[in-house]
Amino acid sequence: MPAPEPAGQLPERRGSVDVAALIPIVRRIVAARVADRATADDLVQETLARVLGAVGRIEAGMLEPYAIVTARNVVASMWREQDRQRRHQHRVVDLRPSEAPDEDLLAQEDRAAMAEALTRLSDRERDTLLAHEVSGQDTRSLARELGSTAGAVAAQLNRTRARLRVEYLLAAERVEPDTERCRPVLLAISSGDRRRQREVDAARHLLECELCARLSEPLMGRGRGRQEEVRVAVRTDADVVAARQAARELAERLDFSPTELTEIATAVSEIVRNIVRFADSGDVLVELLDAPRRGLRITARDSGPGIADVQQALQDGYSTYQGLGLGLPGARRLMDEFAVVSERGRGTTVTMIKWRGAE
Repeated sequence: MPAPEPAGQLPERRGSVDVAALIPIVRRIVAARVADRATADDLVQETLARVLGAVGRIEAGMLEPYAIVTARNVVASMWREQDRQRRHQHRVVDLRPSEAPDEDLLAQEDRAAMAEALTRLSDRERDTLLAHEVSGQDTRSLARELGSTAGAVAAQLNRTRARLRVEYLLAAERVEPDTERCRPVLLAISSGDRRRQREVDAARHLLECELCARLSEPLMGRGRGRQEEVRVAVRTDADVVAARQAARELAERLDFSPTELTEIATAVSEIVRNIVRFADSGDVLVELLDAPRRGLRITARDSGPGIADVQQALQDGYSTYQGLGLGLPGARRLMDEFAVVSERGRGTTVTMIKWRGAE
């Protein structure tokens, strides 16, 4: 895969609309009318997408007034839609409290799944884990009994917990892995071992295996916010929101400006929407970078039909459907580096980088 190239040196970027210049005023207009931050972000991005789509029809000097009017209209449309849904809610939703679920049955199933998962551990793994988690024995005393070190015992406990999580999910779902690759991939994800995930090509496997894609979601969600990367499986429109929020949360750690946060969130939205629109499934990996300087890298990969002509797809206005055709070129303008690799019949990978303090 080629390294992302500087988006600022691309011919299409020169002379293009300065989207970033519109973001502050659009944010002020939306924030004055919508208190919820997440909703406001959605509306800002929707406004920018509409403005970009109309650039070719707007006269010079009229872009900012057009953006202001568009922002007001987008907010008004949201309020009208919410009001319509509220007025008609009683027709489609039964607001009466539902009966409480059979909690006893769920608890029994949960205990049975955990018991089954424990039987799948080796005797040494199970005994050590239970001694530590149930009996409260510390790693130092366990190390003396096992003829090991406290650090080695702690590492073993982490591996055992990772395996127990996988076996619990399999037992709870009452399924067995489809292939020999499934367990290694799930274990690598459960343990959060990035090197091991690359070795087993976890990202590609999740695109090809529906079972692992489903089981990996709770495993990926573990520890989110403390890690330096987040992976989001993409299948529906709701996943677009999840990917955008994940990118924004990690970007906030690097103290990106509000304008830059909006640019990142908008670029992620555009790319992930393409996965939902054109591919059956995909995933997005958001990573913090330390070298050559601090930044955020987003890698979006899908298993769709691929792009016939990448260069053509990067041109403003190009579209294979009746839409704005803004996804790739729009996202490229908002990021510092951008690369697309696509293979017909195997899918597309988009890599984007935003640097802190980029010139």
